[in-house]
Amino acid sequence: MNKNIEHNSPWRWIPSLYFGQGLPYVVVMTLSVIMYKNLGFSNTDIALYTSWLYLPWVIKPLWSPLIELFHTKRAWIVALQFLIGAALAMVALTIPGPQAFKMTLAVFWLMAFASASHDIAADGFYMLALPQHQQAAFVGVRSTFYRLANIGGQGGLVYLAGELQERSGSMATAWALVFGVLAAFFVAMAVYHLFCLPRPAADTRGQGSQDAGALIQDFFKVFAEFFRKPGIWVILGFLLLYRFPEAQLLKLASPFLLDSTAAGGLGLTTKEVGIAYGTVGLTALTLGGLSGGWVISRIGLKRALWPLVLAMHVPNLAFVLLALHHPGSLALISIALAVEQFGYGLGFTAYLMYMILVAEGKHKTAHYAICTGFMALGMMIPGMWSGWLQEQLGYLHFFIWVLVATIPSFFMASRIRVPEGFGKKEA
Repeated sequence: MNKNIEHNSPWRWIPSLYFGQGLPYVVVMTLSVIMYKNLGFSNTDIALYTSWLYLPWVIKPLWSPLIELFHTKRAWIVALQFLIGAALAMVALTIPGPQAFKMTLAVFWLMAFASASHDIAADGFYMLALPQHQQAAFVGVRSTFYRLANIGGQGGLVYLAGELQERSGSMATAWALVFGVLAAFFVAMAVYHLFCLPRPAADTRGQGSQDAGALIQDFFKVFAEFFRKPGIWVILGFLLLYRFPEAQLLKLASPFLLDSTAAGGLGLTTKEVGIAYGTVGLTALTLGGLSGGWVISRIGLKRALWPLVLAMHVPNLAFVLLALHHPGSLALISIALAVEQFGYGLGFTAYLMYMILVAEGKHKTAHYAICTGFMALGMMIPGMWSGWLQEQLGYLHFFIWVLVATIPSFFMASRIRVPEGFGKKEA
């Protein structure tokens, strides 16, 4: 075993690496929505422009060979974390300005590309730095700390923004301070990883232009093999449409919670959204994901598929009920969100396991990356029109539409084929 790995316990770097992987994603995809809503921008603009931020995750398989080709993955990780820290500082500086929406959106684009690239480097480094048995042992650890980043970002940071707004009297100042804290945190993380990440022998510097032609040729070959898989059109339909209703709901959930009751929302404060949706909801999501994985391991994906599909979509009814009754109790709202998020966590495990099934074969890593690209595309496109649609329909009728939008998902779920026993733990 590499000597450096022996002196660098995985516990020293895996939790921080995957917390750092999850945080910029939740900043770009969720905190940006809440921040723009707090700053008074329309749901149409928020949903349209923040949905475009999915694009780097859609197309990241296209530039993954560059990370393989040039320099080590360790160097990429550290450099990209410094870049993300700089981008966060730029957001903090541009929020109070007169062109806040345009300037922050441009920086979020930079951050999104850096974050998607960091995902590639971090996942590749994980496989190089650990022997196979340790990869399996720590897969739960990396997933847990990624989820904790989501809870810390969507819960803790949103709550902090609300607290700072109450003290300063300015939402712009509050969010500028939040992003300033995040920038300092990411720079500190980059410095930490500069010294604490191991230096596995397998993480070698790329061969540059000498291997460029062969690598590009191999890349297109692997890409072509993915599209020759049996039933590829059903596969793509499922990847794109399974989250069709959720892609629309997700962009409007936070605005719905924040909007006044006169506008059809629930009128929560930013701090209350941090508690109800960012902490209680995401904790339920995490528990749902763990429960879904346990169910599949017990009975297999084929038998678990339809219960998990129903668990994914039926709880969306919670938003219809919230929009209909407008409960004033934070506890009741939190319970409703917990039910919806727990169901989403359950149902999403079926989606993840199906992507693993699709990726099976010689090029499973590359094919799984392609699946995640289509997953991101399936979230990006419906999210783009969701804000406009909500403003035309109002929240209640929009959430009823989300229930109708589950039909394509149910249809594609009925078309896929899953081998008997796939995902079931061997006795």
